[in-house]
Amino acid sequence: MSSLGSRSVRWFALLVTLVFIPVTYLLSASGKVQVNAEALNLFAQLPAVMSSPDNPVTDVKVKLGRILYYDPRLSASQKISCNTCHPLDAYGAESKPVSTGHKNQQGNRNAPTVYNAAGHFGQFWDGRAPTVEEQAKGPITNPVEMAMPSNAAAVQVIKSMPEYVALFQTAFPKDKDPITYNNMALAIGAFERELVTPSRWDAFIGGDQSALTDAEKTGFNTFAATGCQWCHSGPYVGGATYQKLGVVKPWPNQTDQGVYQLTKEEIDKMVFKVPSLRNIKKTGPYFHDGSVATLDQAIRNMAVHQRGVTLTDAQVKSIEIWMESLTGQIPMSYIKPPELPKSTSQTPPPSGE
Repeated sequence: MSSLGSRSVRWFALLVTLVFIPVTYLLSASGKVQVNAEALNLFAQLPAVMSSPDNPVTDVKVKLGRILYYDPRLSASQKISCNTCHPLDAYGAESKPVSTGHKNQQGNRNAPTVYNAAGHFGQFWDGRAPTVEEQAKGPITNPVEMAMPSNAAAVQVIKSMPEYVALFQTAFPKDKDPITYNNMALAIGAFERELVTPSRWDAFIGGDQSALTDAEKTGFNTFAATGCQWCHSGPYVGGATYQKLGVVKPWPNQTDQGVYQLTKEEIDKMVFKVPSLRNIKKTGPYFHDGSVATLDQAIRNMAVHQRGVTLTDAQVKSIEIWMESLTGQIPMSYIKPPELPKSTSQTPPPSGE
């Protein structure tokens, strides 16, 4: 199986997307809206921690990862941190199409939210990194983003500060040389594995029928009747597979060909990772290029290009109302910016500005 996922899985997702299952809007005897049970079975509650056997989460590792996440000295200019492009107090995503990196360079894809991302099947819009740990290694040495000249340069910065040395020794006590680029990524990943935002949707799936309003339940039924759940389901309401953008009607802007740019295989043209809809009302603009400013328009585009359906204004509004239930609480105490280790005379100065 390819690291980007088997072709059979992609074709299965494509075929399933083309299936339309009508949903009957059900009313109880009291007139309360009941959601479609068959569609609801495709969803699940968020886990408390998005754990991984390859990177067990520990308190000391999380503490270290939090500090690294906020530290701009892991960038060449010493002005850009992970939090710059994924601000945790703003649902982990910037409210602009693409992020600004080293020397004011612009990225070419929208920066996705880091909240709940550790549970996804892959990271980045093309899924090229299988885990958040692997993803954390990329931006630091990307010349457009944080622009450190090498992994070793980042490690040199960390080793120059005694407080970091002690933290790494505590977080990785079995390692002879605990300060490595890989361990840096493991610590950041451990921190991100607890960036979970449960919402009223989780309470509803857990059995609390009062967690959603009737309007939100009706919105879910509209969402399901349109067939959106065949890609956006599971605990993350997406984030579990690849899909072609423009299944029914070709996507207008095909400059970015998605996974094809990695594989050069025809089947991968315009294939992207299906994004999660968790906190979707808070993480615009939308799509891989951040080209759609409003959720209303994003819903309309998906219906037309993925389902071949033109939704009415009322249907769009109904779906958007349901999506409000996917907005979770930001864990403010967990993401509180930490005090950073103090630089020393051995800490390399900023460069490249």
